[in-house]
Amino acid sequence: MTEGEGNSQANHMVGHRDRLRQRFVKAGVDGVQDYELLELVLFRAIPRRDVKPLAKELIERFGSFADVLAAPSARLQEVKGISEKVVTELKIVQAAALKLSQQNILKRQVLSSWQALIDYCTAATAYEKIEQFRILFLDNKNALIADEKQQTGTVNHTPVYPREVVKRALALDASAIILVHNHPSGDPTPSGADIQMTAQIVQAAKPLGIRVHDHLVIGRGQHYSFRTEGLL
Repeated sequence: MTEGEGNSQANHMVGHRDRLRQRFVKAGVDGVQDYELLELVLFRAIPRRDVKPLAKELIERFGSFADVLAAPSARLQEVKGISEKVVTELKIVQAAALKLSQQNILKRQVLSSWQALIDYCTAATAYEKIEQFRILFLDNKNALIADEKQQTGTVNHTPVYPREVVKRALALDASAIILVHNHPSGDPTPSGADIQMTAQIVQAAKPLGIRVHDHLVIGRGQHYSFRTEGLL
């Protein structure tokens, strides 16, 4: 490659980055595609390389922008060009998105901010590769006082112990709880074990005055509410 060709490619890359940034500033997230949004993130970690092919490869391998952010660090580094520095940048963006969703419901009346709650639960669990079981603890005004991950399981099962759930609710002086777990398959339809476990928690919590407002099963872009479906 001659010096002139190298300068031309460098100028093209700089021009592409500037144009993409300007398009994002003008139109926001709706003005860019998933791989372009990923490019904007990669710009910071990889300042002197055309990252469009890398962004497209990541989307093709993992499925979406959100899937890339949620992918395990080890799997990300299997992709040529993804260093520890790049992984850190991706995980910072993921953490920021989760924190923003969390702040939209923290200390607020959760039952009147239902979409914000679903958005948060989706950000927290939908793209995990294994099942995890979370509990949202609410005070007597149904404001969120804590969100805790209780258990992590396998790709299709998470062991949950009703006694431990109730014990933790009492320790936090919670008046109500919302159960949340994800289905890595993407299908939020509850299993028979999910339904049985929920009934056991309701049975254990009721005598102590702790209400189970809902059990949310989070899939990919969809969720299942036990309350809405008449299972609570």
